[in-house]
Amino acid sequence: MKHRYLLFVIACTILSCKKNTTDHSGWLTYAGAKDGNRYSSNDQITLKNVSQLKVAWTYSSGDKDSANRSQNQCNPIIVDGVLYGTSPKLKLFALDAVTGVQKWLFDPATQDTSKKNDPMAYYKVCRGAVYWEDENGRNKRIFYSAGSKTFAIDAESGEPIKSFGKAGYLDLTENLGRKVTSFVSGTTPGIIYKNLLIIGDRVSESEDAAPGHIRAYDVLTGKMKWIFHTIPHPGEKGYETWPDGSAWKRLGGANNWSGMALDEKRGIVYVPTGSVGGDFYGANRKGPDLYANCLLALDAATGKYIWHYQVVHHDMWDRDLPANPNLITLQHNGKTIDAVAQITKHGFIFVFNRTNGKPVFPIEEKPVPANALPGEQPWPTQPIPTLPQPFARQHFGPEDVTDLSPETHKDMMEKYNKVKYNTTFTPPSKDGVWIFPGFDGGGEWGGAAVDPETKIMYISNTELPWAQVMIDVPKNTYDNSLKGTGHVLYNKYCISCHGPELKGNGVAYPSLVNINKKYNEQQAGQIIENGRNMMPSFKQIPANEKKALLAFILNLPETTATPKEHAKEPVSAPGSDAYKIPYTMNGYNRFLDKDGYPGIKPPWGTLDAVDLTSGKLLWKVPLGEYPELTKKGVPITGTELYGGPLVTKGGLVFIAATKDEKIRAFDKRTGKQVWEAKLPAAGYATPAAYAIDGKQYIVIACGGGKTGNKSGDSYICFSLP
Repeated sequence: MKHRYLLFVIACTILSCKKNTTDHSGWLTYAGAKDGNRYSSNDQITLKNVSQLKVAWTYSSGDKDSANRSQNQCNPIIVDGVLYGTSPKLKLFALDAVTGVQKWLFDPATQDTSKKNDPMAYYKVCRGAVYWEDENGRNKRIFYSAGSKTFAIDAESGEPIKSFGKAGYLDLTENLGRKVTSFVSGTTPGIIYKNLLIIGDRVSESEDAAPGHIRAYDVLTGKMKWIFHTIPHPGEKGYETWPDGSAWKRLGGANNWSGMALDEKRGIVYVPTGSVGGDFYGANRKGPDLYANCLLALDAATGKYIWHYQVVHHDMWDRDLPANPNLITLQHNGKTIDAVAQITKHGFIFVFNRTNGKPVFPIEEKPVPANALPGEQPWPTQPIPTLPQPFARQHFGPEDVTDLSPETHKDMMEKYNKVKYNTTFTPPSKDGVWIFPGFDGGGEWGGAAVDPETKIMYISNTELPWAQVMIDVPKNTYDNSLKGTGHVLYNKYCISCHGPELKGNGVAYPSLVNINKKYNEQQAGQIIENGRNMMPSFKQIPANEKKALLAFILNLPETTATPKEHAKEPVSAPGSDAYKIPYTMNGYNRFLDKDGYPGIKPPWGTLDAVDLTSGKLLWKVPLGEYPELTKKGVPITGTELYGGPLVTKGGLVFIAATKDEKIRAFDKRTGKQVWEAKLPAAGYATPAAYAIDGKQYIVIACGGGKTGNKSGDSYICFSLP
């Protein structure tokens, strides 16, 4: 009997160990597994046979809208032979993962009568879904977000589960502790811990931002089980760091929009956060701004604080943490450390002990420039890791300005010299500061892949400078006319993206000059109401304000407004609470030459490999090309990148992400490219890998739409013949 009992104990221990070992053989959640590592243990596809990859199937949702540059950034999940993904219009679908044949499709517009006849409804961003099933495998659910609604969908039928939340969905604008006057939207999916759905959200980046609290909901009922206040309330840890005790009442942001990672064995969820709104002027939020720009470790069952580390103090440069963390086990100084690694927009990797938050490599608080706009109080130091080495260049000087041709160099030097400062963490000013890497990284939402066997991290890295130039908030445009009021509202809501003269900056921030030739009042109003792609919804704008804003943007005649309607609700005027911030940025200005190429010497986008054990940058190769430049003899430059890598046990790194609309495979040891395939549209997403009946598949969403690329609506799946 004793021997039988001993065998029983050993068997239970083995089963317990297996249960707590992360399974990388499939792609069960966003980023592959809850450790966030974008790693596949499948090894059928290898360096020797990768050149034989062929298209296994193609799926098209029929949702692309090239005229309005629709996008699709989804990293699909695969469960029990079924692939779950989303379309450009945020329809959720289930496909046979072997054939690509659709099993069902759910359209969120059918659940909202106000959207049924709106052709522009739900043109937003959704990067994926999460799956849950009960212990018996009888109750299977998919959770995903379309705008401010997070739906619970029956995984087998595709129907909303009406017993969940508000007849099948959560309203993310609720349970925030105060009335929300700006948008709240789900982008990157949350994570499942036991019977809890833990979620963050995207919120406005201006002064009217909604709170960015982290929330957990019961997967069966939709009832909120816990909430963590990312701007601490009275009595909570961190509240004492805010000089003004009212910050929790009036400020928002510090949200998680980029994903999470979960140590399921310990029950700890790791949550990176963004900046406090507004992004670029912080006189109304003095102090370090906890818990903005932090990596948070929370008890997944209760939401209680465990530890945090703030990677940017008092952020004035939109340096929100852009991707989920990576959980990895390292050997360091003779000890085994369960670690968590976090990439940043400014090209650093912070590595911490997973349990106590202590840095694995030393981090130095270094003095930074202190000259700032009146009223601003910059934090005197910023944390800089000694290791790992930065994966992005950290300086942009005159010697780095492009020299594709003498004429281009001269033109771009003139533009370069108009911006005064180029030192990292120089406070925003009217003289201008070079943000490098730019507002879109460095690292971005595509995240990093980590090989748990070699402890090597792979990162898609963009190296494009952006100019940050501050201006006074225009106040001399207000008058009692409809257009005058609209101009004031434009300065409040639109100027930071589209500029003071409505000219925008490239396709990412399009010009609104003569926009009335493209859209009528109803169409433009729908875009303001719903948002589109990365443009948020401005549903919170009162009807009379929207009328005035449209009159200004579309240059409508004053007669289109009914005087009584215009006067019904007064519009906030300069001097009111809405206009306390005296400065704004003059636009998101990429440093591009007249032909649209980056104004810095290449490489412009790279795939990088960093050894997390030693902290050393192993290799860095250009990713993506401009064929017309290559034909002229210019070495491959790389392109701006949107999307992350996938690393496999078979020795490969797969990544799309490039402007040239290709997916590629690289030797993970050397960075040598070993395969590529043309896509129907740019794969601005992260690939997923899975195996069924011993056959390995690689799938990528091809949404395009960004940086001038054509839009797409297809998923392309590759396998060996």
